Formats: sequence, structure tokens, C-alpha cells
Amino acid sequence: MDAQSKRLSLRVRLGLLAAVAVALAVSAASVVSWVATRHQLRSQLDSNLRSVVASAGYVRQLLTLCGTSIPSSGEADRTPTPYTIQLVTSDGTVCAAPGGEHIAVGNTDLAVARGTLSGTLHDARTENGKEMRVATSRPDLPPGTSGNYAVSIAQPLNVVEGPLNSLALLLLTVTGVGVLGAATAGVAIARSGLRPVEQLTGTAEHIARTEDLAVRIPVDGKDEIARLSQSFNSMTEALATSRDRQQQLIADAGHELRTPLTSLRTNIELLVRSEKSGRKLPEGVRSDLLTSITAQIGELASLIGDLQELSRSDARSSSSSFQAVAFHQVTERALSRAKLRGANLHFSIDLQEWYVWAEPVALERAIVNLLDNAIKFSPNDATVTVRLDKGQLSIRDEGPGIGSTELPHVFDRFWRSPSARSLPGSGLGLAIVAKTVKQSGGTVSLQSREESGTEALMCMPGSPKPPPGGTNDG
Repeated sequence: MDAQSKRLSLRVRLGLLAAVAVALAVSAASVVSWVATRHQLRSQLDSNLRSVVASAGYVRQLLTLCGTSIPSSGEADRTPTPYTIQLVTSDGTVCAAPGGEHIAVGNTDLAVARGTLSGTLHDARTENGKEMRVATSRPDLPPGTSGNYAVSIAQPLNVVEGPLNSLALLLLTVTGVGVLGAATAGVAIARSGLRPVEQLTGTAEHIARTEDLAVRIPVDGKDEIARLSQSFNSMTEALATSRDRQQQLIADAGHELRTPLTSLRTNIELLVRSEKSGRKLPEGVRSDLLTSITAQIGELASLIGDLQELSRSDARSSSSSFQAVAFHQVTERALSRAKLRGANLHFSIDLQEWYVWAEPVALERAIVNLLDNAIKFSPNDATVTVRLDKGQLSIRDEGPGIGSTELPHVFDRFWRSPSARSLPGSGLGLAIVAKTVKQSGGTVSLQSREESGTEALMCMPGSPKPPPGGTNDG
């Protein structure tokens, strides 16, 4: 059954569910109504039987028919009655009016006749098998009447069962009509309600078939379907942006790799041609070629490392790789590395204690990238000022500065200012800085100073006091 239901469309399944729900509800209401009506009718029948009192004249007539002499009190009451009445003696003898059907006598009827029970109410059958409802009680007989008797007053049960059968047929008809109506309405409502889902399904299938992420679903309203459509649009937009960025990264990486690879290939071809022709290059030229090849290989290795760092998924920088870090100590280590490349520069350093939650290696690399930029653009004998105060790291150089039109692009991948294109670098350093700082919840910016130079500001959330467990940043 489950396998068959899965092959049905969602619209049909919703219609069937609506039909089943209505069938259960209507069936339950019908059963309760029928049972309540049956109880009410039978209670009314029992009440009528209890309230009927056979007249003394009618009872006297039945006693005479049974051969019992009773004092005469005038003419017997022969008024017709809709009930079946019979007398039951203590020995089980039944006396009924001529033409009347005898009703089976039970033990409770005999108990009433013998005086051990005041009255009884039960179902019984006539000798012809007709079902009757019987009320048996002691009759009020004139004084001087001898013997123990009980009078049974009965009425056929079909006065109750007939209306109940008609009611059952009516309720069954109403239930069937209700179920059919619910199924039809359920399918119609499902068709209307699932129309946005069908649009969403069609769009998803179109994207899977064509890989066209520019398709959007119209959003109408604020219900769950509208929220689903909006979320789907946001997802496709994010996927399109991610794919565009990936394609841009590949294109930029290919462009950046082409230059050193071309130069490296040219130099190697010169060396190979020299070896094949047997004409050795002058020692100075050969030495320059080898130095150039070594530099180009280092540039390629650095570029590939930067690309790997940028291509790392944010999910890989999980919370397990983050830890409490002494920001000032990481900055000191970064300075010790950067000073090796700025031996002709002066450094003014003032670092206050600050502890942050970050990835130590990535944070140190980001600081080194900022210091490398300051060193690269600083003239000889210039001063690089490094300050850390309340989580804000300031690195200031005395270089030419950055133009206002260039500032919005400094953190873009592979972007390099026109004045820096002749200098070594891949244009990925600041992009790596921005990514690392963002993952740690901080901010980074560059600004040109009015006098001269550029100032890099890295703000990291944290505390001036070490965490209770200390730091583990090496």
C-alpha cells in the first residue's frame, strides 16, 4: 500500500487524505447520532410502557378467561389498546386476550408474579418470533381476588427499529456524499495550493537540466510557499554568485599564472637550446637565467599557496581550529619575520596585551601580509609604525599612499594598483587578510594619511585579560 501511495501524485494523495479525514469525521458523527437516537427512542418506549396501567376491567376480563373468579364490579373495560397485554401466574401460566400472541415468559416475569420483584423491563419474543419490549409489574386487583399474578405490557420493537433503519440509511447517504465532496474539494484545493510548488519543481528541473541559475520564481504573499520560493531564489542567487566567483578566480589565476610560466618557459628553452647546440651561454647570462628561474618558481609557489588559502571552504575553518590567541604575541612573531625583509627600515612598535579567538597560523599570516605591504612601499630609512591598543592593530608606513579611487578595490582578489604592478606580488595578500579577519569576527581597512603613506587598521574583538584556560598559540 505504501509503494502504491508513493506512485500517486501529491495532489491525489492530499485529496485522498481529505476524503479519509472527512469520512472518519462524518462516520464518527453518524455513529454517535445513530446511537444517541436509538438510546433516546428506546428510553421513550420504556417510559411509555412503564406509564401504561392496564385498567382493572381489562385485567378482570383476562382473569375470567384464565378461570379465576373475582368479585364483580360492573362491566369489564373493553377499550382497545395498541399494546399487547397478558397475565402471568406464579406457576408460569400465560393468559392473553383472544387473538393475542403469547409472549415468552422469563424468570423475572415469574419473580414479579410471585411478589419477589416489583417490576421488570426486558426484550422478549412472541410465539411467532416477533421481537417485543416487555414491561411486567403487579396489577392493582379488587379486594378478594385470590392468587399471585403479574401483568406484562408489550409493544413491538419495530416501532423503534424502523425509524432507526431509515436514519441509518440517511446517514450512510450523507456520509457517502460528504466523502465524495471532500475528495473533489481536496483535489481542487490541492491543485490550487500546490501550484507554486509545481512552479518551484519546474524551475528546479529547468536548472538541473540547463544549469541556468538566472531563473527566479515569482514571490507572492508571505505564507510558507512564498517563503520557500524566496529561499529558493536566494539559494540560486548564492549559487550563481559562487559560480561567478569561482569562474573569476580561475580566470584571474590563469592570467596571473601565465606570466611567470611564460617567462619560466622562455628561460628554460634558452638553456635547453644552448645545451643542444653545444654553444654554451656566457657564465653571467647563464647565472642570471638560473636566478630568474629560481625567482619565478618561488613566485609560482607563493601564488599557488595564496590560491589554496583563498579556495579553502569556510566550513573547513571550523571552530575546532580556532582558539584563544594572544594577539600581541602573534604580532611580535609576524614582526620578527617581516623585519628580515625590511632590514633598511626602522620600526616603531607599541603592543598592548589583547586576547582574541582566532586561528593562530592564519592570523599571523594576515599580519605578515599587512607588514609586507608596508615594507614594500616604504622608502629606504623610513619608519614603519606598529601599534596595538584595545584590539586595534595599526600599521602605518611612509610610502606614496593609495589613491581614493583605488581604496574600494584593495581587498579584491588579484587587484593591484598601477604603481605596484612592477613590484613582486600576486594581488592576493589583502584578500587573504580580509577573509581571515572576517572569519574571526573582526574588520580591516586601509586609508591614506594626509601627510604621506598608508595606514592599515585591523580591529579584532577580544579582551585585555587572558582566558581562564590560557592561550595555546605556540
